[in-house]
Amino acid sequence: MTSAFGAASEAVDHLVIGGGPAGAMVALRLSAQGRAVTLVERESGPHHKVCGEFLSAEAVAYLQQVGVAPLELGAVPIRSLRLSAGNRCIDAPLPFPALSLSRHTLDAALLRRAGESGCRILRGVAVEALQARNAEWLVTCGRRSLVASNLFLATGKHDLRGLVRTPAQQTDLIGFKLHWRLTSGQIQVLNERMDLYLFPGGYGGLSLVESGAANLCLVVRRSVLRKLGGWPQLVTFILRGNRALRELLHGATPLASRPLAIAPIPYGYLAGNRQDLWPVGDQAAVIPSFTGDGMSIALHSASLAAYMFLAEKSSADYTAILRAQLRRQMTLATWISRAAVTRMGRAAVFTALPCAPGLMRWIAASTRIPSSSLLTGRQRRLWASLKTWAVEALTR
Repeated sequence: MTSAFGAASEAVDHLVIGGGPAGAMVALRLSAQGRAVTLVERESGPHHKVCGEFLSAEAVAYLQQVGVAPLELGAVPIRSLRLSAGNRCIDAPLPFPALSLSRHTLDAALLRRAGESGCRILRGVAVEALQARNAEWLVTCGRRSLVASNLFLATGKHDLRGLVRTPAQQTDLIGFKLHWRLTSGQIQVLNERMDLYLFPGGYGGLSLVESGAANLCLVVRRSVLRKLGGWPQLVTFILRGNRALRELLHGATPLASRPLAIAPIPYGYLAGNRQDLWPVGDQAAVIPSFTGDGMSIALHSASLAAYMFLAEKSSADYTAILRAQLRRQMTLATWISRAAVTRMGRAAVFTALPCAPGLMRWIAASTRIPSSSLLTGRQRRLWASLKTWAVEALTR
């Protein structure tokens, strides 16, 4: 076709950029309702990503709605938390059930379900730039170009040329992720538990995923990493200062020669209102990783965007509602994240040790998506039968 851009391009009705959980979920939701959806993913096959790989109860519920069963994929139950700083440890039960599953496995399963629902998936296609004109988007992918009437942006924490993300609340952190093979004794110690670690300038977590691997994911201030000299020195620094992590990784084998990394991480980001495209996942909201709510927000934002689009609401309506649903939790989580990487913040943790288990449960519960905002069966039925009331139903 010849588009308003004056060049021969392929026209698509609904284009999703990014094949992570948010992109696959919105594509699946739309195609299941008979919409012609094309999803482009820059990686040619399943791959690992920097992620805590924690699935809260809300995330599991959304996955089950679309026929993805994490336990059948090998997900590991998480029932308790352990927070350690230096040589001190605090244990607390999780206030909700949770699972841990690698992004390599989860993303592949969600994309497979999207394809089964009728979505056209183009792998190995990297989007280089976006350009808007006359209610259309020109999407440049190397020698290929697509013209989309409706665009859903699911590129995670990565931004595309042609789009500018508004400033986030915390942007001085670098993220790392590396899987390890633990000994049988270490697996038994870590089983059904998420370990969180505080260290000078950052924090991290360790939990089991499928196939007996353990995911170490952490964030560190850029200035601290620069001072230390790099990843090997950072690991040595953390292990030297944290006995619990040192014991769990003693004799363990890293499953890659180097970690995955990402920077900057826009913690506290909430997308502003816009009329032209639909941001989902980390393009809509980025909550600090210690909350374990990033995956549920990705799946919730994608589901919310799909339902509001099908209800003929605007993307501005969608982002306004999502901001209202998440603003309080995002502010609290980002404040805690900023405090946790400072000396005063770590000192406050030690001061609060006597009441820390209760405080940990309160933080875990207070940084979740409100249950009233989740798209339950009742609210999905409202969307199907009373589309003009959809926005009001979601905000009650």
